[in-house]
Amino acid sequence: MPQLFGTDGIRGKANHYPMTPEVALKAGRALVKTLSDGKIPKNVLIGKDTRISGDMLECAIAAGICSAGADAHICGVLPTPGIAYLAASESMDAGVVISASHNPYADNGIKIFNASGFKLSMEIEASIDRMIQDADPDMFMSHNNPIGRVQPRPMLEDQYMAFLIQTLPKGRPLSGLKVVLDCSNGATYRAAPYVFESLGARVTTICAEPDGKNINQGCGSQDTSKLKQVVLENGAAIGLACDGDGDRVIAVDENGRNATGDQILAICAKYLKNAGKLANNRVISTVMSNVGFHKAMAALGIELIITDVGDRYVLEQMQAQGAEIGGEDSGHMIFLDQHTSGDGILTGLRLIQVMLETGKPLSELSSIMAVYPQVLMNVEIREKQDIYQIPEIKQVISAIEKKLGHQGRVLVRYSGTQPLCRVMVEGPDADQTHQYCAEIVDVIQAKIGV
Repeated sequence: MPQLFGTDGIRGKANHYPMTPEVALKAGRALVKTLSDGKIPKNVLIGKDTRISGDMLECAIAAGICSAGADAHICGVLPTPGIAYLAASESMDAGVVISASHNPYADNGIKIFNASGFKLSMEIEASIDRMIQDADPDMFMSHNNPIGRVQPRPMLEDQYMAFLIQTLPKGRPLSGLKVVLDCSNGATYRAAPYVFESLGARVTTICAEPDGKNINQGCGSQDTSKLKQVVLENGAAIGLACDGDGDRVIAVDENGRNATGDQILAICAKYLKNAGKLANNRVISTVMSNVGFHKAMAALGIELIITDVGDRYVLEQMQAQGAEIGGEDSGHMIFLDQHTSGDGILTGLRLIQVMLETGKPLSELSSIMAVYPQVLMNVEIREKQDIYQIPEIKQVISAIEKKLGHQGRVLVRYSGTQPLCRVMVEGPDADQTHQYCAEIVDVIQAKIGV
């Protein structure tokens, strides 16, 4: 059977395989068994975003954990990075997040952190995967051990928010700063406003009324149009748009223009280098990073190391290369000196800290790099064949690459979490870049599209 874990846990349409209560139950059991090393772990933390299916899956995975002999600590709605932080700070054996991140509300997912707050290794995920797909429904149940209990832990959110607040200097360092927060009707809808208000900011919050179905709907990091409008209306210094589970953020400057993940990463990298704090003079990013970002890092004399798409690959290289900052153009940033996970709220705080300490508005800071026109299109596919073994697709990609020459690039890859083929084209001209991307998409749609 195909593996369940993608680049960011298990993900799919809720109440359809594999995102069913049955799979979630087995995932809880398998997690406890895999991490036990002959001993039953005592504590597994569970959090979720605001999707309507979260309750169903939370109950199921908690039941699986308890049936294997461990305790399930339920903290309710909490950003993914909050679970990562609390898994370590509360001495949990693991942390589980029920979320599909930036996906539509009908999807959901399961991602798991270890006792140190890092995502599980691919080897451990593969072990859990095999156990989940085992045919024996009684396997891993706690026949000879005490059955675990469910422990409600709603106050843990306070500890996560306290952690975020202490990342900036004591007092109210954001006093009077006008900030607009778009919480994507997701997991940050309580934490983000509280943190920024506690630090003294004058906060306007939008999209913070989740109803189970409006997460990521025309808002958040995927759609900043409403945020831009509110920033301009309020004369705000910055707008911050998190995604549904709060591990990424896109910023909007005082003029209502997006600051992409690449721009945020470049701003923070330059600030750290100038302060003599850029570890090993290295930054980690992915193959999706903009050509302008590459040029900006070269101009600053910063070594840029490129990985595959996915925060797990960014983190692996950060640890291997001794880097403390890395991220993706999608807005998923990791500041390893403070956290083990991407955190949209933390990223927003770090960005604002640069603004305050340099005395420069975000629009000026963002000019550190020119953003080359980049078009990204998705094609829903029947199956994931080797792209370059399909002659027609290989031919159109080669033709576009030849037309672009050294002025752009093409990247075609499969999503690690959805049945999609992603086509990205960068070039010097926006209209031409869009045309080239559409040409590739048309061929892929014809050959392997739904």
